[in-house]
Amino acid sequence: MKISTKGRYGLTIMMALARKYGEGPVSLKSIAHEHALSEHYLEQLIAPLRNAALVKSVRGAYGGYMLAKEPESITAGDVIRVLEGPITPVEIIDDEEPAKRDLRIKIRDAVKDVLDSTTLEDLANYEGEEDQENYMFYI
Repeated sequence: MKISTKGRYGLTIMMALARKYGEGPVSLKSIAHEHALSEHYLEQLIAPLRNAALVKSVRGAYGGYMLAKEPESITAGDVIRVLEGPITPVEIIDDEEPAKRDLRIKIRDAVKDVLDSTTLEDLANYEGEEDQENYMFYI
């Protein structure tokens, strides 16, 4: 499954809001600046997130956006579905051999399970290996 720029940047917005949860609204300008992203593009992404009641906006000089719910109650799957549509990493073909069809269904369900069990709190507080090496294999 490939997550588009929409989904990646949407998760970036939501993780930034999760890190600042309880501290008041956060401006898109500050998120864009911190992550070297286009503020204009983030503005396009925040509207569907607001319409889906995942974020709420605060107007005024000190306004911005904040999560509409606690970070532990919003999943990566919620965000991806709003911005990308249904999660379908593989196409299920009805007239395919049963073994292949079952494999595709298992792949789809595994991806959904990972996205639906990973919360914004998990992502915002993630502490993994920073210097993870990329391995290249030559044959």
